[in-house]
Amino acid sequence: MKSRYKIHNKDGIYFVTSTIVNWIPVFINEKYYDIILNTMRHYQKNNNLIIYAYVFLDNHFHMIISNEDVSKIMQSAKKYSAKEIVKNLKADLNEKILKEFRELKPGYKNTSTHQVWQESFHPQEIISYEMLKQKIEYIHYNPVRKNFVLNPSDWKYSSAADYYTDRKGPLDIVRIV
Repeated sequence: MKSRYKIHNKDGIYFVTSTIVNWIPVFINEKYYDIILNTMRHYQKNNNLIIYAYVFLDNHFHMIISNEDVSKIMQSAKKYSAKEIVKNLKADLNEKILKEFRELKPGYKNTSTHQVWQESFHPQEIISYEMLKQKIEYIHYNPVRKNFVLNPSDWKYSSAADYYTDRKGPLDIVRIV
């Protein structure tokens, strides 16, 4: 299924979301969070991915990012992290999730055996300062709304600590508010 969300301004800043298929909770321990964190670090270092805010939860993530080719970065990051997730699920003998990923793979995809991420990443260009503030707050309060933590800065896999405390989150960010 093709998305109606498109990148129209290569110089823009985008709010992006990616979700594991069927909202399956894959990020269940630090090892799996490290997969997505290390993936994003790689693209920051090697492909000029700029991250302004982020949150990684058990089955999805939100980020505010910029790059000259956001679509290519997101496609590549999801492809790489999917391979790493499958590799680790196999090592952990997690046949239940692997079976779901196999069954959810669309028939027209013939380069993989598993579908880990939902298609697309729903890019929304940040078009105002008010929208930027709203998206950053939405990102940081997501773990609070999910009852994972009481305070946004207590969620380890988020940039909330960078924004609300003197601590730093696990990814380098460019703070913009």
